[in-house]
Amino acid sequence: MRYMALGDEGKFTELSPLMPNSPYAASKASADLLCRAYFKAYGVPVLITRSSNNYGPYQFPEKLIPLMIRNALSGEELPVYGEGKQIRDWLFVLDNCRAIDLVLRKGKPGEIYNIGGGNEKRNIEVVEMICRILAEETGEDPENYTKLICHIPDPRGEAHDYRYALDCSKIEGELGWKPQVGFEEGMRITVRWYLENQQWVERVISGEYLRYYSRLYEPRIRDAGRR
Repeated sequence: MRYMALGDEGKFTELSPLMPNSPYAASKASADLLCRAYFKAYGVPVLITRSSNNYGPYQFPEKLIPLMIRNALSGEELPVYGEGKQIRDWLFVLDNCRAIDLVLRKGKPGEIYNIGGGNEKRNIEVVEMICRILAEETGEDPENYTKLICHIPDPRGEAHDYRYALDCSKIEGELGWKPQVGFEEGMRITVRWYLENQQWVERVISGEYLRYYSRLYEPRIRDAGRR
């Protein structure tokens, strides 16, 4: 994450200090600051949004929720870092898209808008919910999935922040945005989508999608080089 550490209370506002704990987080923080600088120095009409953890259909399979769904369906372990007590605020992807569209149309240039789902959950709670919904959707015994949960050391150590939570009062008050999809509803939509699109997941994992885009774009790149 990009911000200073949070404890059990409080939320990040748009003015919270950016204090990344990993190179990945630093790359996102630096992008924000670079865009802000272009607005301040040259008047480039920049709009910055900062969203909480997204989930939903088409998410890359390495991420927590699609990884757990795929592993559970394959009978593989469901790896959870530590005790799984890390807290994240989950935002359904379509709610994030609606917020970005609203900011593009009605946001004030140079401003920052937090976009959160208002769904703070511990990682272990999310994994257990996935197991429950999968059991309901497939007719399996929930134990067939929950027994796959295993706890592993977190390789990021202290760089893996304990809790993320966003104060979204600005976008709610100024632009009238609120998330429309509750966490239970969004998770059920997500699980059903992955159940119905397992072939898509396997194509992504195998790298087949890269070959598809290579065939699609390489001729265009060669043609552009000849001009």
